Amino acid sequence: MTELRTPRLRLHPIDTAEGERIVGRRAGAGDDWAEDFPFDGDVLGVRGFLAATAAHGDRRPFGHYRITRAADGKAIGGIGFKGQPEGGRVEVGYGLAPSARGNGYAAEALAALLDLATAHGLSLVVAETTGDNVASRRTLERAGFRHTGTNDDLYQYEVLLGAPSRPTRTRWSGPPAASGGRVH
Repeated sequence: MTELRTPRLRLHPIDTAEGERIVGRRAGAGDDWAEDFPFDGDVLGVRGFLAATAAHGDRRPFGHYRITRAADGKAIGGIGFKGQPEGGRVEVGYGLAPSARGNGYAAEALAALLDLATAHGLSLVVAETTGDNVASRRTLERAGFRHTGTNDDLYQYEVLLGAPSRPTRTRWSGPPAASGGRVH
């Protein structure tokens, strides 16, 4: 599986060995991590990836991706699918190391994942975040997601793929307001 590329990022599909290094917070040979990568949200997301891989085998392209900044080659976060698509629908989650937030990287990475889902024939992508994570809610909205409801403290979002209102990577215009921690 090849990595996804955006103007400023590389999204590298991780394997089990890399996932174990991230969860253990032990960089291996060839790993170039930002000083605050992985943060707790990365570890949580990768644990989910490792559990799904152990139970069901390699799930790529619907797995987890390490977000790497192209300018310096540093790993700054993660993004991925939370399980395999069902009925044309899939859920995503993402997070950035604190030092990488506020640069529009999350929206850029999310646009690449939406392009991948579209290329694989999916029609709906969903995500949820906590109500107090305003930056993440804005990131989802910039990527074309719309708020569909709440469940306790979780705000639920969805985007219809192929809809004219969804921004594409080629229309992405740079960093807006800060994007925060982890989307659930």
